[in-house]
Amino acid sequence: MTATFRTSNSGSAADPSRPHIILVGLPGAGKSTVGRAVAEKLGRTFLDFDAEIERREGKSISQIFGEKGEAYFRQMERVLTEELRELGGMVLSPGGGWVTEPAVVALVRPPGKMIYLKVRPESALKRLGPERASRPLLMRPDPLRELKQLLEQRKQSYEAADFVVDTELLDLQRVIRKVTELASAGR
Repeated sequence: MTATFRTSNSGSAADPSRPHIILVGLPGAGKSTVGRAVAEKLGRTFLDFDAEIERREGKSISQIFGEKGEAYFRQMERVLTEELRELGGMVLSPGGGWVTEPAVVALVRPPGKMIYLKVRPESALKRLGPERASRPLLMRPDPLRELKQLLEQRKQSYEAADFVVDTELLDLQRVIRKVTELASAGR
């Protein structure tokens, strides 16, 4: 099988002998920002699931949720994850809810290393700024309440990660450095 991910950055070819690095956390945790930087530092390919699904569907995530629902979107994440299990060595940024599907996570972990970018809902909302309007699960009257509920629902799944990096305690460059170190350990 040859998978093509046109939205990924140009890094090294996906190497099945190296595990994926999978960044998980709430929307606004920094998965995409940190993931791109870590991939660049490690010479790996970065893949943002949302961007790839939008490309494949020809629609925004909001449109996909609105027209086909969350279950359809989660199925698209599953299809993408199934393709990725044949590869390796990439830095992955799945949607915040990807981690709540144990059977999907198990497709790439192990051997993939999962790193939880921990963030308080208040900080996540602030970081998202106007971009939160493009997040289907946050397009409700009280987005902070929604983020708190998402964290409560997902906390156990997030904390099952191989590593936890508290993004509240470190500035962006130190988060990138810490994730790079964790990703490099035991290659």
